[in-house]
Amino acid sequence: PTTTSASSSETVWNDGPHSATGGGYSDTFPVPAWQNGLPANARHHKPAPKPSPGGHGRGVPDVSGVADPQTGYKVRVDGKDMVIGGTSAVAPLGAALIALFAQSTNRRFGQIQPLLYSRRTGFHDVTTGNNGTYQVATGWDPCTGLGSPDGTALVAAIKSGL
Repeated sequence: PTTTSASSSETVWNDGPHSATGGGYSDTFPVPAWQNGLPANARHHKPAPKPSPGGHGRGVPDVSGVADPQTGYKVRVDGKDMVIGGTSAVAPLGAALIALFAQSTNRRFGQIQPLLYSRRTGFHDVTTGNNGTYQVATGWDPCTGLGSPDGTALVAAIKSGL
């Protein structure tokens, strides 16, 4: 399986050495079953993942979201329209997307990562930029994970897989 589409308009947040997105590989937590074999693109990242017992550990992030306050999300606060961004915008949108999954499938979701990784569709694959440590690549990468969700396509992919 592959991601739904590459996104040339989305790029990894990197404003310099002290202002960029995170991402990488855990030295503590092993690769979970749903990520087995997935970080094959890691060999294209510089520097290579640090060796640890059995290879590198769990890769993060799983997914990413547009958090730029300049192109963020229009909200209404105290009767005024404004645009917000950052994790304060993206995290609630992620929770809302999972609520849509539950509503559209009449099913509860706990740990959703195994389902997301088994489908690997419904995401915009971010293929531009780096976080100062890793360069993005096609497919999962330690800058943007599987990419940013396309809500409609992701709900359809999840419904088709249940």
